[in-house]
Amino acid sequence: MGTLRYEMEEFSFDDRVLAHVQIVISTKLRRGENFFLTWSLPSSAGSGRHALWIDNGVPIHISYSGSRAPAINREWVESLILSSATGGVHLSEEPPEHEDG
Repeated sequence: MGTLRYEMEEFSFDDRVLAHVQIVISTKLRRGENFFLTWSLPSSAGSGRHALWIDNGVPIHISYSGSRAPAINREWVESLILSSATGGVHLSEEPPEHEDG
């Protein structure tokens, strides 16, 4: 499990999720697009959800527990970026990758 640190808060995510979140955050902020990042909590963590306002002016620190970068699912990245059209980037389950062939 890796950690997303935003202001004084820390949030734990799987390294694979964090790698995709990092790409989405960097893409949107490079475009000058501030946004909400939202995700639901599992029932084991008490349910509910989080929403963070992601802005260029706030330092973000992502730390990974593993030393190897995971393979990136481009469809998932695109899906996350496109989800921002409906009020913010909502972390969703990773879709299966389609093989070109």
